[in-house]
Amino acid sequence: MRSLNIAATGMLAQQTNVEVISNNIANMNTTAFTRRRPEFNDLLYQNLRRVGATSSDTGTIVPSGVQLGLGVKTVAVYRITEQGSLLNTDNTFDAAIQGKGYFQITLPSGDTAYSRDGSFQLSPNRVIVTHQGYTVRPGITIPANAVSVTINSSGQVLVKLDGQVTPQNAGQIQLANFPNEAGLEAIGDNLFIETPSSGTATAANPGQPGYGSLLQGFLETSNVNVVAEVTNLISAQRAYEMNSKVIKASDEMMSSVSNLK
Repeated sequence: MRSLNIAATGMLAQQTNVEVISNNIANMNTTAFTRRRPEFNDLLYQNLRRVGATSSDTGTIVPSGVQLGLGVKTVAVYRITEQGSLLNTDNTFDAAIQGKGYFQITLPSGDTAYSRDGSFQLSPNRVIVTHQGYTVRPGITIPANAVSVTINSSGQVLVKLDGQVTPQNAGQIQLANFPNEAGLEAIGDNLFIETPSSGTATAANPGQPGYGSLLQGFLETSNVNVVAEVTNLISAQRAYEMNSKVIKASDEMMSSVSNLK
């Protein structure tokens, strides 16, 4: 019976749905996390009577035909790049992006990763780094005699040195943009890498047209809506139960056939 396999694909699809929802809920407090959403497509159809076929030698046409679907499949789990809320941390090296863009991070391999997580710190060499110790490009060093550090909305890192009145520019943070942000590959630790689907990164100073600005002392929170996720979870659970009932009903029908004498 086709219904056994069809319902099985439905259960697998809802299992994937629940896994995506659970990951969203698990990361509801992750800095700059973007929630995911699965997309499903129907599978191929079996044509028992093809639509548009001739039904007689006089040229009459079958108006609808008979097509039986074979179930559902997962085709994508994409990120919803909606701006999260901003949380005031009062930490000097925290920076939130207001608008589009990603910080550029240098990995130990020398490759460039991208992140919206602006929870930065200083390394032992007084270089601005991520919580994993990865350097924030272009590698800005804060002098040892700096008494205050300001990151303005344009990404300039201004330091006020002991005994001086005028701040000095220690470096410039740039943001990267992509033609297709959903095409970035997540590698964990709030980092993404470029893929052929995302397109090539283009960098510019914050505040330029098409690029967001920076806000010092703030972090972007997760854009997960807990109420919506719980509602989706209940819907996925009900859909899973209904597919399991289809399998049970199909099994009972097959049992009835086998008991015929």
